[in-house]
Amino acid sequence: MNKQPKAIPAFVNEAEERAYWESHDSTEHLNWAAAKKVSLPHLKPTTKTISLRLPQHLLDSIKVAANARDVPYQSLIKVWLQEKLHSR
Repeated sequence: MNKQPKAIPAFVNEAEERAYWESHDSTEHLNWAAAKKVSLPHLKPTTKTISLRLPQHLLDSIKVAANARDVPYQSLIKVWLQEKLHSR
């Protein structure tokens, strides 16, 4: 199966490109078998600030647990949430 990939068309704007890729398969244009894995070590995930209301005693307990581990309490909350999601 040595088909030559189709050329990727030129797009006028991002909306046109988005519409094209929503209706076309990228395998027509790229040889994914020849793709190489890349590492992006400095890429940071986007974050979103949220407001979370906790009972004061619960927040105090989280802060004590974070202090015992020598990490910021917000980081500890993120770790716990991630662990809980992966344990499902």
